[in-house]
Amino acid sequence: MHIAVIGTGYVGLVTGACFAEFGVEVTCVDVDEKKIADLNNGIIPIYEPGLDTIVEKNSKAGRLHFTTDIKRAVESALVVFLAVGTPPKPDGSPDMSFYRQAALDIAKAMNGYKVLVTKSTVPVGTGKWLRDFVTENLDQQTDFGIASNPEFLREGAAIEDFMRPNRVVIGSNEEHAIAIMKDLYRPLYLIETPVVITSLEAAELIKYASNAFLATKITFINEIANLCDAIGCDVHDVARGIGMDNRIGRKFLHPGPGYGGSCFPKDTRALTTVADQFGVETLIVDAVIEANDRQRLAMVPKIESLVGEFDGKKIGVLGLSFKPETDDMRESPAIEIINEISSKGAFVKAYDPVAMDEARHVLPEIEYADNEYDAIEGADAMVIITEWNQFRALDMDKVKSLLKAPKIADLRNIYEPADMREMGFEYVGVGR
Repeated sequence: MHIAVIGTGYVGLVTGACFAEFGVEVTCVDVDEKKIADLNNGIIPIYEPGLDTIVEKNSKAGRLHFTTDIKRAVESALVVFLAVGTPPKPDGSPDMSFYRQAALDIAKAMNGYKVLVTKSTVPVGTGKWLRDFVTENLDQQTDFGIASNPEFLREGAAIEDFMRPNRVVIGSNEEHAIAIMKDLYRPLYLIETPVVITSLEAAELIKYASNAFLATKITFINEIANLCDAIGCDVHDVARGIGMDNRIGRKFLHPGPGYGGSCFPKDTRALTTVADQFGVETLIVDAVIEANDRQRLAMVPKIESLVGEFDGKKIGVLGLSFKPETDDMRESPAIEIINEISSKGAFVKAYDPVAMDEARHVLPEIEYADNEYDAIEGADAMVIITEWNQFRALDMDKVKSLLKAPKIADLRNIYEPADMREMGFEYVGVGR
């Protein structure tokens, strides 16, 4: 089988590379000529562990191709994935202009039956719109199928998530399209991956509902952490106690400065927009969005409790990306936290293992360090915002000697408060 993947962003590139790893002939398409040239030269535009190896392996094997020629890619493909960006507009609704252009280009290139698959996160009803739009713009009349195949890739673990997913969701109202999609995912049947077959609309909603629920779990434990701070108990004990209930589960009960990234903020807002269009209230999701926005700024008083007035203070920040194992700075809590303390007169020096190039675009005024110890030298406090593994076992004697005062704001709770205080640090966490 030959497939085309339109868009070589995070979702498109991972999807294309992993299908090639399954033995499928894949052509990835993008309008960005430089990105395609880089990919053809083995330069990966995003940081994702293991992706470079898979791209190199399958490119050399002749199964993975990169081009700007959408017509040739579509003509030779049986399945065409639309994985172009759908960034949020100011009102929270997704910007579908890139998607619309891709759909138009596909329509002009259609030369026989194909299954057109929405892979990007798109509004409910997009599949139906896609069928009507492509039909109206075909240069030559031909039958085609429509399917929704939402992605559930975690940045930093995307390869594993694709190769060993919890489930594959295929939404379509057409048996032939479903059969082709099931055949495409046949390698996963060997590991007994559940395949959920739904209507187009249900598949589109599953993606939004999944991310909104996970965002709700994060926000819930953050509110419990804030209550633990007020009461004087440890949120980790509470999270462990409730997480052992299988109806609740242990995952996503990790308090911190709030969720970020390209999915949760965008998808929660988009879900409320969809609900508004259908005249349905989303009180819980609305509250999650508001509580998450507040959680980021709630970190600032924690830091202030250590250093006092920010004016003239130096703050050493460890971690800038919204989560470890990615360079993604989109909606990272670090941005708002750093901007807030900088506006109060603090000088910030920061270090992140992979995200500093991206961070410079959104945080141009701060200083960037060569390593974690360089970031905290002479600082009035060390602030951990992203829980990279290399921050989990810092040389605390060295940390203590480098800091102007032994003060730590651990916004990811990667250290034990009792241990830190025994070593002479003034320490604050989240809910501890």
